[in-house]
Amino acid sequence: MRGVPGDLTTATRPPTTIPLRHFLVALAFLVGGGALALLRVAGVSGAAFGRIAAAHLLLIGWVCLTILGAMTQFVPVWSGVELHSDRLATLQLAAVAVGVTGFAGGLWLGRPADAALFAGLIFAGFVVFAYNLARTLWRARPLDVTEVHFAFALGFLALAALLGGSLAADYRWGVLASLGLSRIAVVDAHVTLAVLGVVLTTVFGALFQLGPMFTQTDALPVEERLARVETALYPIGVALLAAGRLAAIASLATIGGLLVAVGAAIAGGILLRRLRDATAPATPMLSRYAVVAVATLAWSATAAATWAVDPLGPAVRFGNPAVGPVLLGALVGFVVAGSLYHVVPFIVWLDRYADRVGLERVPAIDDLYDARAATVDLIATVLGAGILLAVAASPAVASLGVAPSLPEELVRTLGGALVVGGALLFAGNMVATVLRHGGAAMLGGAASESGSPSETLER
Repeated sequence: MRGVPGDLTTATRPPTTIPLRHFLVALAFLVGGGALALLRVAGVSGAAFGRIAAAHLLLIGWVCLTILGAMTQFVPVWSGVELHSDRLATLQLAAVAVGVTGFAGGLWLGRPADAALFAGLIFAGFVVFAYNLARTLWRARPLDVTEVHFAFALGFLALAALLGGSLAADYRWGVLASLGLSRIAVVDAHVTLAVLGVVLTTVFGALFQLGPMFTQTDALPVEERLARVETALYPIGVALLAAGRLAAIASLATIGGLLVAVGAAIAGGILLRRLRDATAPATPMLSRYAVVAVATLAWSATAAATWAVDPLGPAVRFGNPAVGPVLLGALVGFVVAGSLYHVVPFIVWLDRYADRVGLERVPAIDDLYDARAATVDLIATVLGAGILLAVAASPAVASLGVAPSLPEELVRTLGGALVVGGALLFAGNMVATVLRHGGAAMLGGAASESGSPSETLER
C-alpha cells in the first residue's frame, strides 16, 4: 500500500481493549458535553460555570481522552517500540474519566470549590500519561516529524495541566492572587497550551502520518521541507503565544500567534493537497479530513488577521472572536470523528477478524460501521457548523445591508441541534460497531495478536 511506512508494525501495540475503552468513555463524554452545550444554546445554562463545564466535558472528556487512547495505541505501532506500561495506560483512563466527571459536575452545580478537588485526579491522569508516553518515545529515538510533534504535545500537556491545577486550586484556596498572577491571564495561557498546544500539535503530527497513509499519495519534496518548517515554527509559536498571554506582553503574543497561524496553514495546505490528489477510495475518514483541511486554512487566516492587531484577552483566545471558535471546533471535531471512523473499526477488525484471513471470508474495515449513518451524521454536522458559522458572521453580513430573515437565536439553536444530533449519531455508530462485531466481551478479553501490518492497514 503506497504511503505506508515499510517499518510500521503492530507487534508492539498494547492490548486493543486499552485504547478501545478510552474511545468509548470519550464518546460518552461527547454525548454529555454535547447535551450540555445544546442546553446552553437553548437558554438552559445551569449555573454560572455551565459553559466551562460543557467545555471540559468536550475538550478533556472527549477530545483529550480520544487522544490519550489513540497515542497509547499508535505510538508503539509508529515507533516500533513497546509501550512502557499497559497498567499505567489503564490508570490514566480511570483518573481522567473520574476527574472530569466530578469537575464538570461540580461546575455545573455551581460548586467550583468542590470541583477543584477532582482537578487533582485530572492532573494525576495526565501526569501518568505523559510519563508513560515519554518513556515510550525515549526508546524510539531518533524521532520523526510525527514523534517530534507528540513530544512537544507532551510538554504542552504538562504545562497546561499545571496551570489548570492552579486555576482549580484558586477556586478553593485563592492561590493566584498570592502569586501575583491575574486569573484571566492564567486562563488565557492555560487554554492556549491545552487547545493550541496539546490538541492541535497532536493533530498536525498525526496528520503528517495519516495523510499519506490513507490518501495513498507520496510527499512532494517541497512538502517535506515545509513539514520541517512547521515542526519548528508551530511549537515555538504556541510557547510564545502562551507566555505573552500569561505575562500580558502583546508584542510577544503577536509574534507567537503569527507563527501558530503560519504553522497551521502549512499543515492544512499539505493535507488539502494530499486529499486533492488522493488515489484511495472515499471513506468517512477522508471526507471529514477534507472539512479539517478547509477549516484549518480558514482558521489560520482569520486568526492571523486578529492576533496581528490584538492577541490578548478572552475574546481572541481562539482567533477571530466571531468565527474562530466555530472554525477551530470544526477542525478538532472533524479530525477526531474522522480518525475514529477508521481507528475503532480497525481495532475491532484486528481483534475479531485478523486471524481468520485466508481461512474464510472476512469483512473489510470499512464494512464494519453503518455507512448510511456515517453519511447522515456528516451532513448534519457540516450543515450545523455552517449555520453556526453564518450566525457568527451575521454582524458582518448585516453591515453589508443584508438583514437575516429569521431570529438569530432560533437559527443558532437549529445549528447547534444539528451538530449535537450528528455527534450523537456518530457516537451511536461507533458503539454499535463494537457491540455488533466485537461484543461486550471485547472490552475485557485479551486482544488477538495476529494479522500482519500490511493486511491490517490495507483493509
